Amino acid sequence: MRFYSIIIPVYNRPQEVKELLESLKQQTFKDFEVLIIEDGSQIKCDVVVESFKKELKVRYYFKENSGQGFSRNFGYARAEGDYFIVFDSDCIIPSQYLEEVDNCLNRNYLDAYGGPDRAHKNFTYLQKAISFSMTSVFTTGGIRGNKRHMGTFHPRSFNMGISREVFEKTKGYIIPYMGEDIEFSIRITKNGFKTGLIESAFVYHKRRTSLKQFFRQLHFFGRARINISRFYPAELRLTHFFPLCFLIFLLLYAVGSWFLPTLFFLGTILLTIYFLAIFLDALLRNKHFWIAILGLVAAVVQLTAYGIGFATEGFKKIFKG
Repeated sequence: MRFYSIIIPVYNRPQEVKELLESLKQQTFKDFEVLIIEDGSQIKCDVVVESFKKELKVRYYFKENSGQGFSRNFGYARAEGDYFIVFDSDCIIPSQYLEEVDNCLNRNYLDAYGGPDRAHKNFTYLQKAISFSMTSVFTTGGIRGNKRHMGTFHPRSFNMGISREVFEKTKGYIIPYMGEDIEFSIRITKNGFKTGLIESAFVYHKRRTSLKQFFRQLHFFGRARINISRFYPAELRLTHFFPLCFLIFLLLYAVGSWFLPTLFFLGTILLTIYFLAIFLDALLRNKHFWIAILGLVAAVVQLTAYGIGFATEGFKKIFKG
């Protein structure tokens, strides 16, 4: 029987930690511990964690801020389990999650796995729209957390598990942020470990609660993709340029409205088809008109923010190394 260590880095999110721990309390599989790693927060969650100690085997650690990658390493080094699981602190975990993972690992063992994310029924319209955008086939989310991913599956650390052996051999994360989870996943496979997706091991991921926060996050993701290419140049693929191409198209479209009316007309047709496809996909998946509208807005924010981050970090790489 496996014993799991659940490691949760947190920064200024006591309410989210409370909801996450409440969901872990409902797990049907009980052989696990929880390690909360407070990464230099000004708003601590120690009181929240203390309130769960009668119901969960949970430990709390406070450390100076070093980034989520190194905070996960801090937790790995102190974990007692055979298998380590990492969640983002803004996740809610379905009650059958650990049971699904354990059953899957018993049937087809994976040294490291990742799982998808979904929108909870109680999320706001905007949170559901952002969740749609981050998982849609029409955006950069189309290859995240599903069986249609391209190439080797690279788990993402909002919902990721590794064996103790993986940590002992790789020593965990080597960068604290900006693509740290993808770099780690690539290094896991390069060390000969078996990775894969456990599709039934999904989490409810809140992500951001405003479009401004969402823009900042996706801008960071775009920069992170370039940062990963500093370690693994071959991992920068054509699909990663899509948001940049979308951004360039929008700029040319705006210019064309003044100087090239024919191209502007063609661009209008293409954008209309593309936006209609996003809207219909959101409508079919969520069965709600306003979520579909917000999903379209979130998709545009996602692509432009990612494209800008990708371009700015790309220029830094070219001119500064």
